[in-house]
Order: sequence, then C-alpha cells, then structure tokens
Amino acid sequence: MQGAGKSAIRKVAVLLVFVLALSGCDRSTPLLVVKAVAAGVPSLAPFFDEGSGLGHDAAIRPQTVQGSLQQGDTPGLYGGTRQPTICDVKRLKAFLTDPGNHQKAQAWATALNITTDEIPGYLDRLTPVLLRHDTLVQNHDYKKGKAVPFNSLLQAGIAVLVDEQGLPAVKCSCGNPLRPFTGDTNRISVKFGDGNKKWQGYQRSSVVAVQPAPRKMQRLVLVDVGDPALGIDRPVGTTGAHDKTFDTRKERAVPRLTGTTFGAASRRLADAGLAVGYDGTARPPDDARVTASDPPAGSRLGFGAYVTLSVAEGADHGSTAPPPPSTSGPSTAPPSSPPSSRSAPASPSSPSSPSSSGSEPSSSAPASSAPPSSKAPPSSAPASSPSTTRAPASSAPVTSSAPPPGKPATSSAPPPGATSAPATSGPASSAPAPSGPVSSGPASIAIT
Repeated sequence: MQGAGKSAIRKVAVLLVFVLALSGCDRSTPLLVVKAVAAGVPSLAPFFDEGSGLGHDAAIRPQTVQGSLQQGDTPGLYGGTRQPTICDVKRLKAFLTDPGNHQKAQAWATALNITTDEIPGYLDRLTPVLLRHDTLVQNHDYKKGKAVPFNSLLQAGIAVLVDEQGLPAVKCSCGNPLRPFTGDTNRISVKFGDGNKKWQGYQRSSVVAVQPAPRKMQRLVLVDVGDPALGIDRPVGTTGAHDKTFDTRKERAVPRLTGTTFGAASRRLADAGLAVGYDGTARPPDDARVTASDPPAGSRLGFGAYVTLSVAEGADHGSTAPPPPSTSGPSTAPPSSPPSSRSAPASPSSPSSPSSSGSEPSSSAPASSAPPSSKAPPSSAPASSPSTTRAPASSAPVTSSAPPPGKPATSSAPPPGATSAPATSGPASSAPAPSGPVSSGPASIAIT
C-alpha cells in the first residue's frame, strides 16, 4: 500500500511539472536586448565624426502613445524645426562619395541594401526630422570595415533622415545607417550604458517602432517641437527651405463614412487631417464595410484626432501588418518586416482650440489607419492621450491604411487650410509634452 501511494504521488508530481511547463511556454521566450541611445551622446563606433556637427539633436520629452506600432506616413509622427540645420545632408553626401572613404561608403550602402553609385540619389530622397517618440530601430556601428547591426532605442529628440515611406534611414549626428526594428516590441529589454543614462520622461508606453507607409509620400506633416500649435508641411527630399506652416488647432469635420469600405474611409479621414481608429487588436481589411463612426459625421475635431470605425462582423481577418513597401529597385526605400505587437498606435500630441470656421478635407493626403481610438477634450496645452469626442489639435500618431495597388504617391495628410507662406527660420527649441494615461503598453519590457 505504501509503495502504491508513493507511485501515485510521483505520477501526480510529473503531471504537475508537465502542466506548468506547457503553461509557461509563452513566458519562456527570452527578451530581446536593445541598446539605449540618448540624444546628444556620441556613438562609440560612428561612420562619421560627430564632433563635426553633421547633425543636431534637440531636447524633447517623449510623447505617450497607446500602442507600439506607428506607420511612416502618420501626420505628426515626427517633429521639425524652422531652423533647417538639424541634418547636413550635403556634407554627408560629400563624405560618402569621397574616394578616400570608399570602404565606409561600401559598408554604409550595404546596410541599406543599395549600391555606392546609388548613394547620392538615395540621400536626395531623404528628409530630416526629429523623433517625437523613443523609437526602436536596427542601428549600425562601423567596426573593422563593416556595418555591424544592433537593435537600439533612439531617444525622442534625436535628428534622423527618413525615407519616402517614413522609415528612419540615417542617424544624423553620426551618419549611422538605420533599418526597421523587426522584433516583438512587447518583448524587449532596454539596456542603458556607455554614457546613455536613463533619460527623463522615459516610459515603456512611449516606445514605438515604425512601419513603412504603403506608398511613397510627397510630403511629411510635422509638429513644430518649439510650438506644438504650429504644424510644418515639409516636402519629401527637402531640408526646410520649402516648408509651409499651419495651425494644428484648426478644427475639421468628420466626413460621412458609413457604407464605405474601411480602406476608403481611412483615406478620407487622412484627407481631412484626422486619424482612423478601430476596436480590437487587428486592423480590419480594406474591403471591410464601415457600419458606424465614433464620433459621428459632422463632429469637429483637431488635427490628428481619432475617429473610431466599426465594421461588419466577420470582416476582421486578424492581420495588422501593412502591405510590403512599394519599391522600383534597390535605390528606393529599403524593405522592412514590421515588428509584431498586440497594441496599436495613438495620435500625435499638440494643443487644440475651437475654431469658428471649419476646413474642408484636403485631397493630397495618403490613407491613414490606426489602432483602437481614444479621444480627448480640446485644451490650450499639449495633450497626448485623447479620452472624449473632442480631441487635441494634434494627438499621438496613428498608422496608415494601405491604398489600392497602383495609386499615385500622395502626401502624409497635409492639414486643411495650411498657409502658403514659407516658414521663417529660427532656433530650434524643445516643447515637452505631458504624458497621459494609455490604454495599452508593451507586455514585457525590462530595463537594465
């Protein structure tokens, strides 16, 4: 009897171990280590001498977002300044095309999947911006004649060059090439070291990864980091000389969307300078039929505010990944694999105020899509977490929906009523934006 009892206990113990092992499979996935890169801190192995002033970072408090994925054509995803000197593209081009730097140029081009002959044209299509969020990328050091990739988290305020699909492509201060982060944004461990101390305002809800826009853009719609009430409309491939400014607080009406497809509704919202949101963790397919919008048609919202779309049941195919970036050869924006995440992005943050006159949707913006929506009341100060039907003038960025194949390139949601006068130059300044509550954040992020 005693032997039988011991045997039964052993069997139960083995069964418990087996059950625990099965239940812990997901948690056994190791965290991906990413190296923190703070604004203004020199790289240990740069492609370009950072002391020469190739790029200039700014002091920006990271914006809080609702999800970790952002799409490259999201209005307000990036910041700008009316001082067009955050990145000296001409000097970078001269350096990489100098025969004396051929080995570095070869390594640089290889990291971006282009040839050395294509470097000048590739750089001409890049646009300087400032990160408004702590952003995950695949960075590269220059060691022993080669570009050595490593995952890193770039602090908000770092100046980067982005490509025609809104992907960070170059870190301005050191010239290091950048590629999209392809890991799970919910399973990262941020390592602070080598002078990159944990920065003020860092929080896991501020960490984003950028997905490529579904089509090439003609312009980027930025938020002035010195004055969030001011927007900057910057043509792609320019450094600031052709900027136009607009008031991010000017309200616009929600168009009538019921009965249209999700893809068409996304594009109409982007044309109006608004962001598309949806319920659930997966973006509905473009052909899903819209049954309602929240807030409803006719509501007046600030730039970048959410409009949540409901679609017919069964239309959600459970896919959040955008279509592959359109390219015509190695000289176009490099392809990428979008990072995986269970949460969706939010809209950019900037102050909003009621406007006595509405603005009509612009016809030159790309489609825009986003994750679960949230809306906030208008305020005279920057806000980052919408919660009611009135949203801030420029709330946290949203992702874009893919247009039908063959559509011409369009801009990233230039605001209705943008002024035609070019922006005046002035020193760059920082505009910390308060962080607000978020609906979701990375599932597991460790800080070392």
